[in-house]
Formats: sequence, structure tokens, C-alpha cells
Amino acid sequence: MDYIIAYDISDEKRVAKVGRYMSKRAFRIQKSIFVFYDASKDEIEELLKGLLRIVDEKKDDVRVYKIKDFGVHLAYAIDLENPFIL
Repeated sequence: MDYIIAYDISDEKRVAKVGRYMSKRAFRIQKSIFVFYDASKDEIEELLKGLLRIVDEKKDDVRVYKIKDFGVHLAYAIDLENPFIL
């Protein structure tokens, strides 16, 4: 499965740590948004365990979205009359 992982981290040092951690494991599409391609359940769980060691669960926000069948299409514009579904 493919996943979109987005985060909002309240501390600058943790932002940098999370960014480095995610950059080694997923494809960055924006400053705090990544796509994790072809991940098994074990791989996404391992990624999230690593994130939990960095973030402050009371102050930070990490969200994971499973992408539906169409996947993510990068490098071209979307036809807004016929958009694909995430």
C-alpha cells in the first residue's frame, strides 16, 4: 500500500529530526508531507514506531493516510474535471 504522511511539529529541533528521519524512508512532496510507497503493514508500523520515538504526542500532530487504488501521480497537473481519488 501507499501512504501519505503529514506532520505538524511544534519544536524546531524535532521538526528537523522528523524531516531527516522521513527523508531516509519516504519521498518528500512538500516540507512536511511525504509519500511512503509500496509499504507492507510491518513497514508502516516500523516507520510509525520510529516517529513516536521523536515526536511529543501531546504537542505534535502526525497523520497517516492510506492512498486508494489509484496511487499518487506526480510531475503533471490533474484534470480537475476528472480527478483521481486519494
